[in-house]
Amino acid sequence: QVQLVESGGGLVQAGGSLRLSCQSSGIIFAINVMDWYRQAPGKQRELVATILVGGGTNYADSVKGRFTISRDNVKNTVYLQMNNLNPGDTAVYYCYARRYDYWGQGTQVTVSS
Repeated sequence: QVQLVESGGGLVQAGGSLRLSCQSSGIIFAINVMDWYRQAPGKQRELVATILVGGGTNYADSVKGRFTISRDNVKNTVYLQMNNLNPGDTAVYYCYARRYDYWGQGTQVTVSS
């Protein structure tokens, strides 16, 4: 049974930081490309960051230089370190396992001004 469980969301002031985690089970994590997406109220879900099997990364322009995606293939976990947050980052954040086309349940991030 595939499971992706996000954690680490919360309420933070502008300029603050949060670290999201996505713990996986039931998948062969090490060979899976992992993504973080986010969806703000009334907006489409958007791709925020990707980490490839070999560790290469890609970011949306809106988060470059502020967010860092990483993975731990021993813990089967992908992380999203978010720094210098602003109210525009407020959204539900989801992790996604591409090979399995599987989404986590999401974690809410709210940034106050």
